[in-house]
Amino acid sequence: MNITEDFFNLILDFGEEWVVKKVETDHKKLHIFLYLEYISNTYEDPDTHYPATLYDHCELREWRHLDILHYQTYVRCRIPRVKCKDGKVKQVAVGWANKHDRHSYHFEIKVIELLMATRNQTKTAEFLGCSFRIVNRIMHRCVERGLERRNTHLYPFEHISIDEKSFKKGHKYVTVISHPKSGIILNVGEDRTGKATKSLLTDTFTIKQLSNMSTVSMDMWQPYISSITNTCPNAEIVHDKFHLIAYLNKCIDQVRRREVKNHEELKNSRYVLLKNQVNLTKDQQELFEKIKYANFQVSKAWHIKENFKDLFGCSNNEIEAKSILLNWVQDSYKKCIKEVNKVIIMFVNHINGVVNALISNINNAMAERLNGKIQELKCIGKGYRLFENFRSAILFFYGGLDLYPLKW
Repeated sequence: MNITEDFFNLILDFGEEWVVKKVETDHKKLHIFLYLEYISNTYEDPDTHYPATLYDHCELREWRHLDILHYQTYVRCRIPRVKCKDGKVKQVAVGWANKHDRHSYHFEIKVIELLMATRNQTKTAEFLGCSFRIVNRIMHRCVERGLERRNTHLYPFEHISIDEKSFKKGHKYVTVISHPKSGIILNVGEDRTGKATKSLLTDTFTIKQLSNMSTVSMDMWQPYISSITNTCPNAEIVHDKFHLIAYLNKCIDQVRRREVKNHEELKNSRYVLLKNQVNLTKDQQELFEKIKYANFQVSKAWHIKENFKDLFGCSNNEIEAKSILLNWVQDSYKKCIKEVNKVIIMFVNHINGVVNALISNINNAMAERLNGKIQELKCIGKGYRLFENFRSAILFFYGGLDLYPLKW
């Protein structure tokens, strides 16, 4: 062993049993190859840790390691195989990598750190000079490891949120279950059908957790409602404030598009009516004031929405809140705006969930923030063709998982 091997043994700790015996370099490709050798005289069963005897050595294998300077570094060695007490022949455990991988733990940690920085698997692979497949496989493995470590069956989940997210074109969706209190995504399921949602719930929670769940916030998608009713018998459904107001905002835009054909004043007023008033420019504010006090149906629809927003927090009593809501329904329905009346009827058909939204502070605000982050993830990744990749990416970045391998 010369000074070069001594240097690498000094800076790289592969464990007391392993030493760098030889170093090769390829200056054209900028590669370094470190040849390791097992020097201990004792061996053990990798599964039971009982003493074992040396049988032979595997063929030479290679693992990608952290780069040294600007050289891609690879570890090479022949792993000893031992004969165990049960008569089986197994290869000893190496301390720097999982037995199924061809990269070291340190390389995996670097992949995780770069993914967190770039949010992009392709850029991470390009930066490290490896294939997309390796980065993608590491991401999947990290999510599997994180989910195994999570132990969610030990936690009480009194409140959860269920939301949908578009996956691909053609009305392809995924269902996202999140935990507002911790701000993490618990699971992601393919599709938003009743069967798929029920399966996702039972895969994510234990029967006891589902029984103890007290509230679930969601929109009015019927398969979600049916799934919660069937799997969470004691949970109250809360129709999210964000979605309720979004239904009315959609109506306002529908009415505006219908009336703009006959009223020039409504041209270029879409965002004037939908934006928060504090964010309006001076010109937009002037146009808004003209429309607000006009006798247009869109003006009446806007007032109906504002009156509905005022209902939140008016009462903490279910009976009183229901009475206030029905008064709003009656007054609003009299305006005879067909687009708005459809939404009003929908609210009445889901009146318990709407009332629960009025009397509680529970909403899908956190779920919507996570939805925005998922959308950003889609944009950075330029979309996802496979659900498995989309799910792993969501849980990798927003699942609050312990992703890192065991450090040695």
